[in-house]
Amino acid sequence: MHRTVVDPARPRFLLLDLLRVIGAIGVVLYHYTARRHSQWGAPPSETFPFLSDVTAYGFLGIQLFFLLSGFVIFFSTEGRTVGQFVSARVSRLYPAYWAAVILASLLLVVIAPPQLGRELSLAQILTNLTMLQPVFGVPHVDGVYWTLMIELLFYTMIALLISVRLTEAKVTWFVVGWPLLGALAQTTGNELLVFLLSPAYSSLFAAGMVIYLLHSRGHSLLRWLLLAFNFIVSIQQFVSTATPARQYRLTGNDYSEVIGALVLTGIFIAVVLIVLTPAKHWGWAWLSTAGALTYPLYLVHEYWGWWIIGISHEALGKWGALAAAFAVSVGLALILERWVERPLRPWMRAGLQRSFDLVSAGSRGERAATVPNR
Repeated sequence: MHRTVVDPARPRFLLLDLLRVIGAIGVVLYHYTARRHSQWGAPPSETFPFLSDVTAYGFLGIQLFFLLSGFVIFFSTEGRTVGQFVSARVSRLYPAYWAAVILASLLLVVIAPPQLGRELSLAQILTNLTMLQPVFGVPHVDGVYWTLMIELLFYTMIALLISVRLTEAKVTWFVVGWPLLGALAQTTGNELLVFLLSPAYSSLFAAGMVIYLLHSRGHSLLRWLLLAFNFIVSIQQFVSTATPARQYRLTGNDYSEVIGALVLTGIFIAVVLIVLTPAKHWGWAWLSTAGALTYPLYLVHEYWGWWIIGISHEALGKWGALAAAFAVSVGLALILERWVERPLRPWMRAGLQRSFDLVSAGSRGERAATVPNR
C-alpha cells in the first residue's frame, strides 16, 4: 500500500530513499565482492566469478549519490540564509563522520592492524576528523572518505550562491559554467583547479539542481536543454574516467563502457521519473528510515566489512561471511544513526545557527555604527 505524502508541494520523495538504499547496497557489494582486497584469501573476482561481474558496476552508486545530492541540497536552500544552510549541512555530515573515523581508527590501530595492513598516525587521525585531509595532503583513514571533500566543495559553491541571492538566472549560469570550467581545467593539467572544480562529478550535481528546477518551477525548453547538457557531460566524464583498463586494475573483472553508460543513463531516468511524475507521492514509511542509514553505512562498511570477511570466511564460507559482513556494517550504521546522529544533529545545528545569528547581528551592528548621524 502506498503512503501519500501530506504536503504535495514538498513531498518526501520516498522512492528517492529507495534509490539511496539500492545505491548503498551496490557500493557495499562492490567493495566486498568486486574491488580487489585480500580478505577472501583469493581475489574477489575468483571467489565470486559470476556475482563480481555484476557488482563490478556497483561503484556507480557514487554517481547516484552525487546526482541526488544536487537535487536534495538545492531543494534544501529554499528560504534559507547562508548560516541556516551551513548549519544544516555541517550537522548532517560531521557527527556520523566523526564516529566513523574513530571506529575505523580503533579497528586499524587496536583490533586488527596486522590483518588489514594499515598504519595510522595520531596526526593523520586528527586531520581526518576535519574532513579536509585532502587539502593538507594527508591520506584518508578509510578510502571511502574521498567523496566527502567533493560534497564539501559543492556545499561551498551553493553557500556562495546563497550569499549573492540565489536566483534561477544565476543557477542557470552556474549549471553550465561549472562543468565547462571543470572540463577546461582538465585540459590545463592544473591539479589545483581540477581538485576545486571536480570535473568528473560536477555535471552530476548540476543535473540534480536542474531536476529540482523542473520540479519546483515547471517544464521549459531551457531547463530540459540544461538537463540534457549535463547528462551528456556526465556520460562523457564517466566514460573518460571509468575506463576498462582502470576498472580491471581495481577489480580484475572485464568491464564494459557501454554497460556502465547504460547504468548511468538508467540512474538519470529513474531520478527524473520519481521526481517529475506522480511517483513522487509513492512509497512506504520504512523507506525514510532505510534511507537515513545509507550515509552511516557508507562510512563504516569498507574496513569493518573486510575485517569480518577475513576472520569468518573459512568458518562460515563465502556466503556466510558476506552476510556477516553486511550485517555488522548495517548494525554499526544503526548505532551511528540512532545514538550519534539523532541526538547530536539537532543540538549541533541549533548551536551553529545561534552562532551564525550572533555573527550576523554583530555585522549589522558594525554597519550601523559606521553610518554617520544626519
